[in-house]
Amino acid sequence: MATMAAKIIHTSIARDWRDVYAFMADHEKMPLWAAGLSTGLTRDGDEWIAPGPLGNARVRFAPDNDFGVVDHLVMLESGLKVHNALRVVPNGDGAEVMFTLLRQPDMSDEEFAADATAVEKDLATLKSIMESER
Repeated sequence: MATMAAKIIHTSIARDWRDVYAFMADHEKMPLWAAGLSTGLTRDGDEWIAPGPLGNARVRFAPDNDFGVVDHLVMLESGLKVHNALRVVPNGDGAEVMFTLLRQPDMSDEEFAADATAVEKDLATLKSIMESER
């Protein structure tokens, strides 16, 4: 497979990075800020089930860690597997959250741009929640 186009989408959050990581790594809280998971996640062993317009997706998250890694593998019913690299790192007294968006095969420019806009909105929601909960 050829290398896919990528876009790193990030936001700075005025909150200790460990607090941001703890919130992001609580998978049951993801629907509060990740619109694609707004219908919720249901645990199924080591994976989570996320209902969506393309059917139920299975999601496998990186284990809890001390490095701010919240990566997750999304497996769609079609068989497509999408690796989502999501990280939070220290940025001064706050945090920097970064999501690496990979352009999937057969994705149009418009679809890729729409995905980027959706991620930007999700990170803005996360920022709003984290900066209002002190």
